[in-house]
This record gives sequence, structure tokens and C-alpha cells, in this order.
Amino acid sequence: MKNLFDVYPVYDIAPEKAFMAKVWDNNGKEYLDFYGGHGVISIGHTHPNYVKAITEQVNKIGFYSNSIINPIQEEFATKLAQTSGYDDYTVFLCNSGAEANENALKLASFHNGKSKVIAFNKAFHGRTSASVAVTDNKKIVAPINANHQVVFVPLNDIEAVKAEIANGDITAVIIEGIQGVGGLDQGTTTFFQELRNLCTQEGVVLILDEIQSGYGRSGKFFAHQHHQIKADIISMAKGMGNGFPIGGILISPEFKASYGLLGTTFGGNHLACAAAISVLDTMVADQLIENVNSINAYFMERIVEIPEIKEVKGRGLMLGVAFDFEIANLRKKLILEESIFTGSASQNNLLRVLPPLSITKEDIDFFINGLKNALTSL
Repeated sequence: MKNLFDVYPVYDIAPEKAFMAKVWDNNGKEYLDFYGGHGVISIGHTHPNYVKAITEQVNKIGFYSNSIINPIQEEFATKLAQTSGYDDYTVFLCNSGAEANENALKLASFHNGKSKVIAFNKAFHGRTSASVAVTDNKKIVAPINANHQVVFVPLNDIEAVKAEIANGDITAVIIEGIQGVGGLDQGTTTFFQELRNLCTQEGVVLILDEIQSGYGRSGKFFAHQHHQIKADIISMAKGMGNGFPIGGILISPEFKASYGLLGTTFGGNHLACAAAISVLDTMVADQLIENVNSINAYFMERIVEIPEIKEVKGRGLMLGVAFDFEIANLRKKLILEESIFTGSASQNNLLRVLPPLSITKEDIDFFINGLKNALTSL
């Protein structure tokens, strides 16, 4: 690894193959994946529908630019709008979540001619220029990124939002449906509804970052749909391609497109769209959102068996299991001794759980037993 820029702390595990919620390393050891590579694996590793779609597409054409008609891009956009409940919204496709947020913020600024953004404490929206500026982590904001006009306010503090919007210079409010890296906190229904009304009244664009919380992970297609609101722009990625790089934004009909307004070389390419269509089709055919809600109920039944757990945060299969101690050693034991992948968050006492949406009750049982074992041996 001497030629790799060393920016990732890694476990000494090299996955070689995977299927659904199982991963095997180069020594043939089997693991249960309860993290999905930051919530990227939605329908399951190497799902047959996904493999078939990509294989058939690459045997036809893998890529051409957006200067030509791409029928499967159009097919995907239509299916996404219909499946998500945003039938009258249009789609712009890109390659990642950070890029999706970058384009969402740019489009908002084009729309109302303003440049200052409201974001929330502990927010994470990406690592590119504007997206990292609206991320509440000074360690990853370089001086070149710090020139963006951003103000951070407490989550669920509508009065703080009102005070900033009253200054008349806010282009957009960007908020996660459920905070991911920030620790599975979320706005209340009252807050989301007041925020929606306030943005409408003041001509401020409401951007919902559903990069991790979207695509069924919360038990609805988008997490903000639990609060009976609609966003002006919704950013998506992660589970959208089940591992194939793709991102995008859903855009309200209030926004007018023009040639050159947004652009991308690789975004919405043939392979990405084939992967993304297979995800949507499989979510519907396998009733994965229904599975999320069913498995969440079973998870909550089983998790109370573990007295060390102080709280379970989040919704659906986007969960944080909180303890009254730092979980670094627990997470290490889970992966090395119990063969279970999990994640962490900005709070060092929170174990993050983001399994594939196709996870089974048997997988939940394996996780609960493994967690009990790991806690006993701490």
C-alpha cells in the first residue's frame, strides 16, 4: 500500500466475494455485513438482478456522454420519480453524494440569486467544495473551502432558522432526513413542517439530503416523508446503485432548466443507469421497504435483551446503538471475533447499523448473539 495516499484507517481484512448480507475475505472467512459500506448496499451484495443488469449492459455499451440520447437514463428518471412519490419532479444525475449536494446548492443559488446557506450542527454533506463547507467538521474543511457563506444552527431550533432567514441573504437550507455521520439524530415532525412553511414563505430553497437516509432505508422511500412534507431538491446516492457509483438530485418543477446550467461527464452513464434501474425494480419486486419495517420491528424486539444498550436512534435500517462507553473496542471485537461488520459515528459511544435492506430475521439473530458475546468479553 506504499503508493496509496494514506487517509483511511483500515482493518486487516480483504473482502474477495460477497452475496446479499454475507462477505468472504481472501482466506475464505465469512462475515455478516451490518454496515453495507456506509449504507451503500441496498438490495444486497451481487444480487442476481443487479449482476444481470450490469452484465447485459456492458455487453452492449458501457458509456457515452450526455451529448446523445440515452433511453435507459430516461427510463430510470421516470421510474425514480414514480417510485419515490415525486412524479412531477425532474432528475439530474451525477456520480456521488457530494456531487449531488454540490449541484443542489448550485441550483438553489442560481434560482434565487443568493449565496448563504443554513446547515445544522453535526451535519455531514460531503467532501467537495460547497458540500464540505456545509459539513460541521472543521478538520476536513480546507481554507479554500472555508470561503463559502454558511451558518450552522442547532437541529430542531426553528427560531434560530427564522433569525438567519430574516437577514434576507439565505439561498437554501440543507438538512439530512436522518443525520448519518452526525449520530442518527433527526428533526421532529413539527420542526420539518415549520421549516417547510418558512422556506416557502421566504423564497428559500429547502434541500433534503437523503444520500444515506433515502432509498427505503428509513422505512419510507425518503426519510422526510415520515413528516408529510415535500422538499424543493432532494439529493441521493449510496443505496441508489447498490455499489455502482451514481448520485443525483430530484428537482421541483419550480426550477427551470437551461443548457449548460449543470453538467457532468460520467453522470447517468449507461452502466450506472442499468444498475440503478435494477435497484428500483428489485425494491418493488422484493418489497424491500416493507421488509425494512418488518425487520426494524424484530430488531427492536431483540435489542432490548441487551441491558448495556442505553438507546437506539434512527429509523428503519438506519440505526445507532448507544452505550455509555466508547465503542471502538466493541466494534473491533465484533469484526475480528464475531465476524460482523458495523460502523461508527461522530459520537464515540454509538455503533452504527446499516445492513442491506434485504436483511433477514436470521441475520438479526446472528447480530444480537454476536453483540452479546462481544460485550461479555470486553
